[in-house]
Amino acid sequence: MKLWQKDFDVDKAVEQFTVGKDKEFDLELALYDVLGSMAHAKMLCSIGLLTPQEAKDLHHALQEIYAQIEQGNFTIGAGVEDVHSQVEFLLTQQLGDTGKKIHAARSRNDQVLVDIKLYLRARIEQLVQDVQGLFKLLITQSERYKNDLLPGYTHLQLAMPSSFGLWFGAYAESLVDDVITLRSAYTVINKNPLGSGAGYGSSFPISRQLTTDLLGFAELNYNVVYAQMGRGKAERIVAQALSNLADTLARMSMDATLYLNQNFAFISFPPELTTGSSIMPHKKNPDVFEIIRAHCNRLKALPNEIFMMTTNLPSGYHRDLQLLKENLFPAFTTLQQCLQMAILMFEHIEIKQDILNDEKYRYLFSVEEVNKLVLQGVPFRDAYKKIGTDIESNQFTVSSQVHHTHEGSIGNLQNASIERMMQQQLQGFNFGKVKAALHSLIQ
Repeated sequence: MKLWQKDFDVDKAVEQFTVGKDKEFDLELALYDVLGSMAHAKMLCSIGLLTPQEAKDLHHALQEIYAQIEQGNFTIGAGVEDVHSQVEFLLTQQLGDTGKKIHAARSRNDQVLVDIKLYLRARIEQLVQDVQGLFKLLITQSERYKNDLLPGYTHLQLAMPSSFGLWFGAYAESLVDDVITLRSAYTVINKNPLGSGAGYGSSFPISRQLTTDLLGFAELNYNVVYAQMGRGKAERIVAQALSNLADTLARMSMDATLYLNQNFAFISFPPELTTGSSIMPHKKNPDVFEIIRAHCNRLKALPNEIFMMTTNLPSGYHRDLQLLKENLFPAFTTLQQCLQMAILMFEHIEIKQDILNDEKYRYLFSVEEVNKLVLQGVPFRDAYKKIGTDIESNQFTVSSQVHHTHEGSIGNLQNASIERMMQQQLQGFNFGKVKAALHSLIQ
């Protein structure tokens, strides 16, 4: 069954090629298609295109479909083109002519737009919850290991003393910025396109503000042409936010892989969290971090993939946009898995103590010695030259004690401030408003 079917059949090869994997990804949109239809039916009733009884019957039928989806009993039937057609087919099958009225004043174009926005909104919320889990763990580990020093590097050469408190805290603060970009993407997504029709509005006196309120959107996509043009752009903005988070995870995984290496030996993990070699019995491979790194490096290409797929498209709807689901939807699942595995690993990390007592790290403290002379009144350039000369002549002596007090340093991590910034961003999503609106709509 196809909503646009006339009196001829489409060539099977054409149908198979154009539909592709769309049914598979449409199943992920099913809940949101029902939610959109619930709001649309209430709106149709408000303008007299449905009677109160018809709207009530449609709502009850949609509630039943919603329950089927939640229970995993919803499928798109053979010969049914997509999730929108399947929902309308079930409504018509149960309610007859009343079911056929649900599509008045909307197009599949704005229907899929609202489905995707509701879907992306929900997936961003789920992702943010997983980011919170990793963030809290990183802050906890930062405080726990704030007095454990490790080498800091520039150009991968020994530079200055760092600490595990700084290291964990750095990635915690990186997640704050990642959440800022997720929140920006959420702001773009959280606008209602429903009512834009095929991209040029409707001659019916619809109330787009009503469906906006019912679905918990913060705002409308006001211009109906832009509502359609926003498809592709919205996905690209979301993909960019995902790629920022992926970059944080990839870099953190690279650090962990490096630090586990025997030549560094800063950290270790229980044997059950690493893998071995088929011929080398001593091996403890960081496979989890390597897989996270690979997944996340691939996700960093996602914005460009979407950008290229939407290049040179004029305004209006184009079937190219269908393929964006195949790139974007699985990215959420991959990223959530990476976050969950990172949490598992860092919950069980083992930190080597007294790393900097090793003689090979003595030059890490050269800047400390320069600064001591400066504090005694020696001009910086003279102090720098003296310590450099001492190093070259093997006269350099060092104390491994560090005393850093400024904000964000070894002795003043500012984790409370980092937590405050994260809380400010999380509150800005206002997930509670969306949940309340959808709960009311479903009931």
